[in-house]
Amino acid sequence: MYLAAHPFTPALTMKTMKKFLARLLAFAWMGTALGCATNNQRPVDLSTLEKPGAWKFFHVVPRIDQRDGKPVVHLQSLVDSANGNVGLALSGGVEFGTGTIELELKGRNVRGRSFLGIAFNVVDERAFEAVYFRPFNFKADDPFRERAVQYVSWPANTWERLRKDHPKVFENAVNPVPDPDGWFRARIEVTTMQVRVFVNNAGAPSLTVNRLPTDKKIRPIGLFVDTGDGSFANVRITPGRE
Repeated sequence: MYLAAHPFTPALTMKTMKKFLARLLAFAWMGTALGCATNNQRPVDLSTLEKPGAWKFFHVVPRIDQRDGKPVVHLQSLVDSANGNVGLALSGGVEFGTGTIELELKGRNVRGRSFLGIAFNVVDERAFEAVYFRPFNFKADDPFRERAVQYVSWPANTWERLRKDHPKVFENAVNPVPDPDGWFRARIEVTTMQVRVFVNNAGAPSLTVNRLPTDKKIRPIGLFVDTGDGSFANVRITPGRE
């Protein structure tokens, strides 16, 4: 059979070619997007913790350790959020608006003595958004298990205010359940409207909330501790496209 002699062959061939080119362009775009996301990922240099002027501290005692040859930041909080303060460590020169924050954390399975996470959109020590964990609730019975991860937006929206006015909305259980005394990974995805929190490479978020502040800008991020201590490693940010 001669392809050129068939009246439908050229049209079918052109249609097939268009589909092929469309798919090829789609794969190329995906590859470029993934490459850009990887190239845009920025590690936070924890090794500079003790370098004068490199970090800004609020109500914490900082210490740098090592884990598998990499720096680990340990923070001991000097305050209790019940008195209007939390512990923060801000890395100088690192700012964030939207995108993804990834890190590894280690708290303690001691009730009321382990609150650790990440603060962003930090205006000052009393005005910020934060996502933090309560490791002692990871394996607790309900209702405490449903309070394992928390979103707050200080100063107006503390955990007390949110739990009272919007129960079970801004805090939730963590799945899969990490070891309360061990290291776990967190990925916090921040858009202009929402925050989603994933733990240990989970496919579904443990927490999805609508952001509360109206003033959302590119601002510093920081490590967060309250009423106890916590350890942090491998902190990375990937800016969003919004």
